[in-house]
Amino acid sequence: MIKLILKWLIAAGAVLFAAYIIPGIHVDGFITALIVTFILGIVGITIKPVVKIIMFPLSFISLGLFSLVINAFFFWLVARVVQGFTVDGFLAAFLGSIVVSVANYIGDKLVDSEDVL
Repeated sequence: MIKLILKWLIAAGAVLFAAYIIPGIHVDGFITALIVTFILGIVGITIKPVVKIIMFPLSFISLGLFSLVINAFFFWLVARVVQGFTVDGFLAAFLGSIVVSVANYIGDKLVDSEDVL
């Protein structure tokens, strides 16, 4: 349970970091970032697998690069749902989804290592 909370906090920090370094992404505060990461997680569990199956031919042809576009779309979609979180355009959503994904990957590896907790 502690690892799950740590991963959630790291993901929220990643959203705040993306808002800090990428023009066009705005987050009102840490609570908003927590809500954003929660909804991104729900979308990632429920909707994303279905979309990836439907879009498999495009992902196959593009050697998997189309999945970056799918991630950017979901990042933008969450911005449309959550008040206090805005994404101004596709490029900001694209870069933001990459920053959040990389930060989450690093955070997951750090939390899941045997030295933590």
